[in-house]
Amino acid sequence: MEELLEEALVPEEEQPYEVPGNWVWVKSGYIAKWGSGGTPSRKKEEYYKGNIPWIKTGELRDNVILDSEEKISEEALKKSSAKLFPKDSVAIAMYGATIGKLGILGIDAATNQACAVGVPHFLMDKDFMFYYFFYQRKTLIDLGKGGAQPNISQTIIKDFPHLLPPLKEQKRIVNKIKQLLSKIDEAKRLIEEAKETFELRRAAILDKAFQGELTRKWREQHPEIESAEVLYNKIIRFTKPKNVSSNVEQKLNIPDTWKMVRLGEVVQVNPPKKKLEEISDQQICTFVPMPAVSDKTGKIESPEEKEYAKVKKGYTFFLENDVLFAKITPCMENGKSAIAKNLKNGFGFGSTEFHVLRTNEYINERYLHYLVRSKKFRLEAKGEMTGAVGQQRVPKEFLVNYPFPLPPKEEQDAIVDILDEIFTRDDIAYRIIETNYELETLKQSILSKAFRGELGTNDPTEESAIELLKEVLQEQVK
Repeated sequence: MEELLEEALVPEEEQPYEVPGNWVWVKSGYIAKWGSGGTPSRKKEEYYKGNIPWIKTGELRDNVILDSEEKISEEALKKSSAKLFPKDSVAIAMYGATIGKLGILGIDAATNQACAVGVPHFLMDKDFMFYYFFYQRKTLIDLGKGGAQPNISQTIIKDFPHLLPPLKEQKRIVNKIKQLLSKIDEAKRLIEEAKETFELRRAAILDKAFQGELTRKWREQHPEIESAEVLYNKIIRFTKPKNVSSNVEQKLNIPDTWKMVRLGEVVQVNPPKKKLEEISDQQICTFVPMPAVSDKTGKIESPEEKEYAKVKKGYTFFLENDVLFAKITPCMENGKSAIAKNLKNGFGFGSTEFHVLRTNEYINERYLHYLVRSKKFRLEAKGEMTGAVGQQRVPKEFLVNYPFPLPPKEEQDAIVDILDEIFTRDDIAYRIIETNYELETLKQSILSKAFRGELGTNDPTEESAIELLKEVLQEQVK
């Protein structure tokens, strides 16, 4: 027995951390009977017309598995290396994109060869085993061998240090974990609902803004303001638009003092690069890669600085107060757009995946930015994307010809002030939600305490788990 225990127990110097005195560290090969499955020949169609659940690693989603995508026959089971494992076994993905993913079999099932399946011995609670491997997933994967995508083998799993508390303590820990994690999951659900409510509220407010409903009282108080028709005529002389479609579709019910125009009539879309005088190649200038633009705040949060010589060719040029609009998927759908602010010497360069919208003295760039960040605008832009899947982009023509609700300049400013006030309050609340959204970290903290005996569940008077281990070893000797 001493020799068997020496083989089964993890040497003290290899134990990951200290645990309560009646717990022991044991190699995972002694807490369960391990095996893996196989894949029946795909050439035999009849093999996949049975009623035996056959589970692949893609179906391991850190939960209880109650069904499988495919079923195999008894004949397929006999003629392949696939094996039937009993309900309550724990499966671990050994390689591929899902490496380390887990599942508890809620049914008797076979698996493919990429699944390692442990049938727990009587000394091990299946849920305790599941949560422990969930907690130690990264450590286990780091032991994997191979290139960019490591593989973990049954040998690695069997040698992996596993905790063994007394069986009653395992069950108390599992009950406590489930209780606490269910509260986290409920918190996550409520947070997601709150975020969705924020998005719906924001969309509704922006719809009202671009239909003039937010400034109805403002217009009543300012009847002397000249109409957008007058403003439009001033802008046209300034912008001299080209290749812009006529006959703007009346997409919105807007006030009589507004005018529906094409966006390309009143702003410049991807204007030509301005000639820069007296700029040396060593001059440091602002550079904005795509990751520097926050899809949450709509601001440039982490601009870079580069020498002019390194960016003057092959990158997108923009000026102070230009609106940058991500044109490529998924950045566009996520809302990556920003107003270029605080640029060194008033100009900058950035990713080639930006469209640049340049306003003028008659168009408030923040009004324009609110428009292009709106969910409605992004959904319409998505419908016009061109290119191969994964590399689709919003064409310039969509922006040029987009129907744009043009209010008088003073009303644009009033709309922006109202939206700023509303969304500043909302953004504070949203940031609080985001701050409290570190729930995965909280899960790991709970599991860490659970597997160190710090949840207040341990009874030091209970018989040491080593006695359970001895019973298993005696059975194996027989």
